[in-house]
Amino acid sequence: MKTIILFGASSTIAQAYITHLNSQTTPFNIVCVSSSELTTNSEHVRYVHSDYSAQSLNSLTEMLKLQALELTQVVIFNGQLHSQYHFPEKKLEEFNSDYFMHLMHANTLVPLLCLQSVLPLLNHHTQCTITALSARVGSINDNKLGGWYSYRASKAALNMLFKTAAIELARRAKNTKLILFHPGTTNTPLSKPFQKNVPAGKLFTPEFVAQQLFTLTHHNPHLALNGEPAYLDWQGKAIAW
Repeated sequence: MKTIILFGASSTIAQAYITHLNSQTTPFNIVCVSSSELTTNSEHVRYVHSDYSAQSLNSLTEMLKLQALELTQVVIFNGQLHSQYHFPEKKLEEFNSDYFMHLMHANTLVPLLCLQSVLPLLNHHTQCTITALSARVGSINDNKLGGWYSYRASKAALNMLFKTAAIELARRAKNTKLILFHPGTTNTPLSKPFQKNVPAGKLFTPEFVAQQLFTLTHHNPHLALNGEPAYLDWQGKAIAW
């Protein structure tokens, strides 16, 4: 049975994605990694607790290596936009170094460590997509409004790291495709404080985003194995770097 590994599995979109996977005719073996304590009643879903430290992810890697999985997909849902004390900056005076470092850890470092942890499961025979949730605001070319310094920087850095990793994986696991996915504004706790300014019809349900994510990563003939990551929005349209 094909295996899918989901990091950040407690997120709203991740939970919707698990439901969508379980609705497919062909069952998947789903490994859900989360810092939260979660349980499931599904025989095909298994939760693994991790604090995303190097030690914890190394243990996860060793456990997965022993199982000789047929890995077909990895999705990294980890990310953060705001906290109880800090929101995206509207002007430079609001920039805060603690908030910046927090987002760089959550949005950039942790996804890279997750990617690193599945590397031993990949080879030239592995046909796999590895997707991280990025954002359109991580595009340098698309930045027309300014602001949101820390969040923009963390997603732009994530994009660069995935672009760099794609070059390496073309040499080490040529049938693996890296994808950066912008889900659009989704009705989750992450977007709650910003939903009032969302145009009509542009606030998506987690279920819709999960369906789009599945379609674009499983049935997308445009995902060429060209040593480049795909940087896509929820419609499947390429985003400028």
